[in-house]
Amino acid sequence: MRNRSNSGVRLDYYQRLLNKTILKYQNPVTGLLPSSEENSHAWVRDNVYAILSVWALALAYRKTADLDEDRAKAYELEQSVVKLMRGLLRCMMTQVEKLEKFKYSQHVNDSLHAKYCSKTGKTVVGDHAWGHLQIDATSIYILSLAQMTASGLQIIFTLDEVSFVQNLIFYIETAYRTPDYGIWERGDKTNHGLPELNSSSIGMAKAALEAIDELDLFGARGGPLSIVHVLPDEAQQCQAILHSMLPRESNSKEIDAALLTVISYPAFAVDDGEKVEETRETIVSKLEGKYGFCRFLRDGYKTAREDRNRLHYEPWELQVFERIECQWPMFFALSVLDGLFNGREQQVKKYSEKLDAVMLKTDEGIYVIPELYAVLKDKVEQEYKEPNSQEREPLGKMPHKWGQSLYIISKLVQEGFLSPGELDPVNRRLVSEPKPDIVVQVVILAEDDYIQSKLLEHDIKVQTMSEVTPLQVFPARVLTQIYSLLGRNKKLGLTGRPKNEIGLLATSKLYSFHDQIFAFIPQMADEHLFYLPKDTILKLDMFANDVGFLSSNWKCLGRPLVIFPVSSDLNYLDVGHNPPGALIGTIRKLQSGYIAGTRVHLGNLDEFVTTSCITKLSFLRDPSHSEEVKNLIGDIFNKAPDVRPRLLSSTRMRVRSHSKSSVHGIVRRSRSIQVDPDQAQDDLPTRPMSPNLHLKGSLHPLHYSHHAPSSSPQLSHFFHGQMSFPPGKQESINIDELVDQLNTTEVLHEQADIVHYLYLHRGPNFEIKIDNKPCCIKELLVELYEKAGHWKHWGLVRHTAGMLRKRVEELALAATDLLVRQKQLSVGLPPDRERVVMRPLPPDDLASIIFDACGEDLSTASLTQELLIYLAMFIRTEPKLFNEMLRLRVGLIIQVMASELARTLKCTGDEASEHLLNLSPYEMKTLLHHILSGKEFVINTEHTNVEDECRLSVTTKNVGDEATEFAKLSRKPHLKMQKSMPRLDPHALEKEDDVESDRQGQWLRRRRLDGALNRVPVGFYPRVWKVLKMCHGLVIEGHHIPHSLTREMTPGEFKFALHVEMVLNKIPQPEYRQLMVEALMILTMMTENENSKLYFNQLIQVDKIVHVANGIYIKEQKIPDDVVELSKGAAGICLHFYDTAPSGRYGTMSYLCRALASILPLPTDMDANLDCSLS
Repeated sequence: MRNRSNSGVRLDYYQRLLNKTILKYQNPVTGLLPSSEENSHAWVRDNVYAILSVWALALAYRKTADLDEDRAKAYELEQSVVKLMRGLLRCMMTQVEKLEKFKYSQHVNDSLHAKYCSKTGKTVVGDHAWGHLQIDATSIYILSLAQMTASGLQIIFTLDEVSFVQNLIFYIETAYRTPDYGIWERGDKTNHGLPELNSSSIGMAKAALEAIDELDLFGARGGPLSIVHVLPDEAQQCQAILHSMLPRESNSKEIDAALLTVISYPAFAVDDGEKVEETRETIVSKLEGKYGFCRFLRDGYKTAREDRNRLHYEPWELQVFERIECQWPMFFALSVLDGLFNGREQQVKKYSEKLDAVMLKTDEGIYVIPELYAVLKDKVEQEYKEPNSQEREPLGKMPHKWGQSLYIISKLVQEGFLSPGELDPVNRRLVSEPKPDIVVQVVILAEDDYIQSKLLEHDIKVQTMSEVTPLQVFPARVLTQIYSLLGRNKKLGLTGRPKNEIGLLATSKLYSFHDQIFAFIPQMADEHLFYLPKDTILKLDMFANDVGFLSSNWKCLGRPLVIFPVSSDLNYLDVGHNPPGALIGTIRKLQSGYIAGTRVHLGNLDEFVTTSCITKLSFLRDPSHSEEVKNLIGDIFNKAPDVRPRLLSSTRMRVRSHSKSSVHGIVRRSRSIQVDPDQAQDDLPTRPMSPNLHLKGSLHPLHYSHHAPSSSPQLSHFFHGQMSFPPGKQESINIDELVDQLNTTEVLHEQADIVHYLYLHRGPNFEIKIDNKPCCIKELLVELYEKAGHWKHWGLVRHTAGMLRKRVEELALAATDLLVRQKQLSVGLPPDRERVVMRPLPPDDLASIIFDACGEDLSTASLTQELLIYLAMFIRTEPKLFNEMLRLRVGLIIQVMASELARTLKCTGDEASEHLLNLSPYEMKTLLHHILSGKEFVINTEHTNVEDECRLSVTTKNVGDEATEFAKLSRKPHLKMQKSMPRLDPHALEKEDDVESDRQGQWLRRRRLDGALNRVPVGFYPRVWKVLKMCHGLVIEGHHIPHSLTREMTPGEFKFALHVEMVLNKIPQPEYRQLMVEALMILTMMTENENSKLYFNQLIQVDKIVHVANGIYIKEQKIPDDVVELSKGAAGICLHFYDTAPSGRYGTMSYLCRALASILPLPTDMDANLDCSLS
């Protein structure tokens, strides 16, 4: 321990250092710090980082003070901190209208400004004149506000300011889906004003949300109304997206030194130690230099080659900045702090020495950190040849207040004046500490006594909804209404929290208000809007997933609590009015204490009150909300259930009517799923216009054969088109007769056909009479939807859901989950109807795009929404399924699912699409998982007790059989297989019934699957970048990938991968696309084996390589011309070539290599022999 006098001397030294480098610039009126003496602009981020050192020194004085003078110095420094933080608060509060707009729009023009005038606190540039949307700047302000308040400073004075801070939380909580301009204010690194999703912004927002949750902004003197609240699901979303992006910073920046602030001080936003280490190592290996760290690769800021007359860069010129990027010493200070917080003595020593070496001494003898070091203009060429070999000159601000502040903080900790914990009173640094195992509490509630008695027959004792009183249980949407009052302030014009869906973490708490305790049913159990919860097995599967999610993501005090309601709706009972076996099985697992590997505790609701996390709804006590709270609580307790009269006949009969309806089969004909688009296009010119159109034949829309699916009736072909009837047909249909038929028919599919026709041709508000009761068509549709859901007719459920334009509640959230994990989405079938979604959209906009892409096929519109939900579930729980997939093309995935059913069931494409749409949601999810994972599966036919009806179920194929089959396939000599090659038509590979042909079609099928899923080999895009570097460009089916992209983008840049993916996606046939990927892989192997010595002064035609390889294959295999003609597949390539394994002497890669050698001028030896090293 050093003595007190020594400590005082050193602290006085750092106070002088602060005064001369930071505090002397603080404006006495606003408290803000200008950028420099010449520039009065005050950046929010720079001001917060600069004042952190003043706060740290105040803490040090307060800790070691033994004289009144020391306490006075601590108070003076604290007031400087309060002055600046309140100055920034005042600047932001003058823009409260923009804050209110941004909560709903997330538009760049509605964002708070990034800088203000240090003299007046007013804005200094217009909304469009700067990249103001910088979520990390607002987040570091909130994080620092939380830390400083927790340390004892009072920065917030009034409840109006509390409301404003609460709305700042709403401002940053959508960071995970809001592209911004980032920490360097540039967005895309070309500085063209294009915002991006930035890891540094998401990480800082996540840290701020967790730090300020449940914090009393008035400190020890506060009350219920001065507490701010954060819904835990928003921070968890930020965490999930951050983990998926790291170590990448954004689409245009494969790494950024700013991520040091996220993985370490001040944010500590990453709780995965391995991810922290990976990010740190990537930053050090790619960005560290002798004078500091580069901000990011190809950063042109203040380099000798930068054109100072313009702010933006041309894409082609980014390459000139490579290896001469400026180096920023402040990252040495961050690395010292990182070492201090993590106990890495060697790291502290290394970077302290490096930092001391780049410090500059002023005329006053003060050591300062310059903003950056740049290569001198006359040394650029030498630096290109040998990086980090040339001396650099200091440029920019002197001192750089941000860096100077970090330097002082690191010195205070290094010299023992502060411990890491004192700089982090909210304990952010402990985020990566191992947590105890979470036990998830589960409560099963029966909706009424009848359900309760049925469960009791199986020795399962549960409470009913009424028996849990005085506790109250409500659906999640009620919690959404309650939280809409949070942050509402009429004086400031703030409306409170937007009515976004409430997540699982929020509904897993209990809530108290006055003397009442509320519990909430999770969103997934709410059957209010979409049809997915109508499938009991899917609901149970989602419940098990949710329990697992809670065990790995719960961070609140207490245990999570999940309520699973069993409603009186017969979805939960079979035909004998007994609970289904799946429900009983799930409850038995819960009783055992484990489900899906997660510890659970099943019990009654009142047993868990003392062990659950209880949040006080303190904001409801606000007097200004009294009337709204009274009305809201009254509505919740007094709302009566909706009771609608039944209109259609409730008897369900399979017997056909004696007179067939004139609109028979119209529902089936509205479907447009294609198994083979080439066939449909070929048929189009020769087919006459008929009522079938592009749709199906006029078969019973819900009829299944009572035997095996292979006996499904033959259906007619279909093609794309507009729903219409031939001339005279529509007029010949008598509406009164249709209504009479609707009154008399008891067959569900006939009711559906008639209601569908009336909806299309008379509109949803057309009024008719059913049993002399007036009603409109929309009412009939709603009842039809409910009846189909009741009887589990999933094809009709999906169709009526589409007609009612139902939107799944979590649609936007599901799409966002996929998009922010760097997966683009497309809906509809290529090339004409495919619509690409590249950024998060509001729910209604996204639903509109889906319905537009699917056209008249309303069943597929519903199915598309359903698959997006499943894809989002998989990417959250099994992200490895999506490795090396950049775009998820839902239209092609649907097509592949139908193809797989056709192959497995040995049925026609039309029958397969019908089977697909009639799969239950759970079976649909299972089938999708098998296709994504590449697992073999079988379809089982299960008879139900409902009038001998068949259901299909998807199960995994026996692992041993699957392995044996593939082993046989790989061992079979290719040449021998070709000698016995049968003559095939374009669909023979899928239609043959024998095992031999099934094995023959394996590689064609695999290429179709990988092509439809857009799957590429590991490291594919960086390797394509190297190919592009050695030629003038690549051409794929007439689309050009220019060489200039290598000057703009780095190999690991996500933008480059997206550009290549975009060109590949111009190819509509998935198997042909996959052969292009294989051809590109041949080119990449050539560049790697030749050590980049090759260069071709030409464009490389990739599709030509594939076609030449196909020609060599046909010639060598001596395939007769008539067989070649019959065997033509996509793009004229032989189906046998598609079905050839990639490796081996007779593999496609071998033929592609030979084609490449015949097309490109490859180097040869003295005897003109080609040296092949690809194999």
